[in-house]
Amino acid sequence: MEKCSRETLLFIFITISSVATSTSTWMPMDGNYGASYCLSWRLAVETNNVRAWRIVPLQCLRYVEVYMLAGQYDRDVQLTVDQIKVYLNEIILPGHGMDAWILDVDDTCFSNVFYYRLKRYGCDPYDPTGFRTWAMKGESPAIQPVLELFYKLIETGFKVFLVTGRDEETLRQATLENLHNQGFTGYERLIMRTADNKRQSATTYKTRIRKEMMEEGYRIWGNVGDQWSDLQGEYSGDRTFKIPNPMYFVP
Repeated sequence: MEKCSRETLLFIFITISSVATSTSTWMPMDGNYGASYCLSWRLAVETNNVRAWRIVPLQCLRYVEVYMLAGQYDRDVQLTVDQIKVYLNEIILPGHGMDAWILDVDDTCFSNVFYYRLKRYGCDPYDPTGFRTWAMKGESPAIQPVLELFYKLIETGFKVFLVTGRDEETLRQATLENLHNQGFTGYERLIMRTADNKRQSATTYKTRIRKEMMEEGYRIWGNVGDQWSDLQGEYSGDRTFKIPNPMYFVP
């Protein structure tokens, strides 16, 4: 009888635990499928199957927060950087000093997750004034695997170009200082938006920059960014690598 009671209690405990786990994973939220839906949504974002999205789905706020802060984002970035290093080990540079590598800045070189935490990890619409205020503080921390990659690129002999959509007139000094205080020193050039290209899409603007680099005689061996608009268009480079970012989309 005692054995039967223990088995019954154990069965009830397992059943409750299974239901709780299943509920937290699969329970519909706002008509979608909770964490399962958000995982699928993030995958679609990273593979560029979801485009021109303005905000993170509200039901995915907690999912994106956990992804960004609990370690999975860090592991994904590290894996991407590890693959870049594999590619680097295959390259034999000709040594003529015209071997270029492009890095985006925001959420590629350094992270703005502390700003986006205040914007509910992208559930709130983009706020250009708010972001400019944040960027002018120059407090964005380096993404460590990318910082390590940055130094490896320079040591290998690449000319590293930092190409950002930030406005040169208002944010150049703050960006220079932020890069310096996070250890990004020794790059070839920091290229920012000017009045001439301020209204262009990110894809058009960055394609134009890459075209100008190639016309100067540079070969773009690699191109790293957190947005598809960093990597799409002509003259994108021999290889492109995307850093994950489920918090916002730049067309």
